[in-house]
Amino acid sequence: MTDNPVWVMALLWIGAVNIYGFFLCRADKRRAIKHQWRVPEKRFFLVALLGGSPGVYAGMFTFCHKTKHVSFLLGIPCIFALQLAMIIYIRGKF
Repeated sequence: MTDNPVWVMALLWIGAVNIYGFFLCRADKRRAIKHQWRVPEKRFFLVALLGGSPGVYAGMFTFCHKTKHVSFLLGIPCIFALQLAMIIYIRGKF
């Protein structure tokens, strides 16, 4: 699997987008505390859809951010579950 450059690029992408999602939660939490301009909620969902759902989810609970929003508590794990299902399906095909 790791000899295939497509999988290597996919793993690098997943790692980068998860780190970004994690620190996006941190940045937005800090902005919320300082009453500054906030990150739009749709950006969190976009990052999650692009593969960063575990990072966003970890950031939510690490920084106690967006944990009272039902759309985040249900939406981010659902996106992650769908992504896992797609990975399992794709791995079975190839």
